[in-house]
Amino acid sequence: MEFQAIAQSLAEAGRFLSSQGWAPATSGNYSARLPGGQVAITMSGRDKGQLTTADIMVVDGSGQPLTAGQRSSAETLLHTSLYRAYPEVGAVLHTHSINCVSLSRWLVSRGQDTLVLTNYELLKALPGITTHDREVALPIVANSQDMVILSDVVLSQLRQIAAPVGYLIAGHGLYSWGATVAQARMATEALEVLVSCTLQEIYLRQLPFP
Repeated sequence: MEFQAIAQSLAEAGRFLSSQGWAPATSGNYSARLPGGQVAITMSGRDKGQLTTADIMVVDGSGQPLTAGQRSSAETLLHTSLYRAYPEVGAVLHTHSINCVSLSRWLVSRGQDTLVLTNYELLKALPGITTHDREVALPIVANSQDMVILSDVVLSQLRQIAAPVGYLIAGHGLYSWGATVAQARMATEALEVLVSCTLQEIYLRQLPFP
């Protein structure tokens, strides 16, 4: 019953994220912690706009499927490594929005490895934040198809932040999380909007105002 409830919440979150244009062409993957160190996660190659509980599978703490013939995302290790490193993380959502992909590439091309968000009221949607007057750092890591290397780099970057809420993979997308699927969904939506605000501000600064 617990798996079914979590699978349902992941499917609903996935359909919502897809409806915002943040999961094009079956991209993205979503997971949640289960009892006993197991993880519920989306199967590989599924249309996120049509997700159902049948598209959610279970892997062990190392990312290995518990049912023969099922295959999770190639990025499963990026989920399971977060669960091992951060006991408070209960769900992880990964999006591929145009704005996150574009801004991460632009920042890396200028030698930046962190996006700092501050003075946005929407920061209060993130756990533990009660004022706009805070800085939230999103590390930006280079993309790689080697998930072992990529997960190690990600964790190394996250350890430098007191209370990380997410990170960007350059040219790839956003990873964000929460204690529950509902909290992860709220954090993901907030970060997607804040990234979009940042990108819009960069554009507006280039315009010639009288």
